[in-house]
Amino acid sequence: MTVIAMRMLCVALGLSLGSAALANDPCADYTPQAKPQNVGRDIVGQEMDQIQEQGHMLFAVYEDFPPYSWQEGSKPRGVDIEIAKIIAADLGVEPRFNFVAAGENLDADLRNNIWKGALIGGKIANVMMRIPYDSAFKCRVEQVVFTGQYAAESIAIAYDTGAYPDSKPVPAFFRFDPVAVENDSIADFYLSSFAGGQLASNVRRFTDMSQAMSALDEGATKAAMGPLGQLEFGRPEGVDIHTPPLAGFAVSEWTLGVAVNFRYRPLSYAVDDAIRFAIEDGRIPQIYADYGLTYQPPER
Repeated sequence: MTVIAMRMLCVALGLSLGSAALANDPCADYTPQAKPQNVGRDIVGQEMDQIQEQGHMLFAVYEDFPPYSWQEGSKPRGVDIEIAKIIAADLGVEPRFNFVAAGENLDADLRNNIWKGALIGGKIANVMMRIPYDSAFKCRVEQVVFTGQYAAESIAIAYDTGAYPDSKPVPAFFRFDPVAVENDSIADFYLSSFAGGQLASNVRRFTDMSQAMSALDEGATKAAMGPLGQLEFGRPEGVDIHTPPLAGFAVSEWTLGVAVNFRYRPLSYAVDDAIRFAIEDGRIPQIYADYGLTYQPPER
């Protein structure tokens, strides 16, 4: 989980550092890559007709990542699981899931799961879920089509309403009050560097957001900061959540979509259509509601 948080941080930083230079053209600094000549050894059933003939398709989803993707026993659960089921149903096939650990960065995740395959074990998936969309990043990864933007995510603050009865906390409050974050996450980076590091001594770091929310529930901290969906899913009684303006935070919200191998454009079009229709008719917002989450529409 910490690796997923760090991967999101790297994408966010990459966008913020390059945003000024790429304001008019996100691909202005793009250098064409050599097209890969070899396909992964597991790359089978990727064409639309092959997928429909075999009757199933494979989705790569992150393991142990509630409320988005995890397993209860052998049963897949989560928002991304339900959205994948919509995609598969629209194509008329059965969804199958490969729960994967996060790699060292997003490039590694895409290489291992979408266009090349891991050196040892692993599988090439038809679609990988929960991919942060960045117009500059997509220029640098030609082996992947970034499509199917299905939601947005944003950084929020969960807080003990008893500790803050009259006002909602903002980062400046954490000069004096302890706040829980996931280690090496976007929130960790932001708070640790805020106001020249004045908050650093009050930042309490945990392996994942569920542990951070448990610390808040137990009174070890007065607040927790992280992605809105993860705060909402783990919210105990007596805790409220808000999304305040975050001064100096270049990327406090981002768009999420899916990844498909660049060789299979018809599949990427079909996936994008399935997601777009499911947003328009309310099925994807309803999935978020069923998990007790606020649906944030993507910027499409």
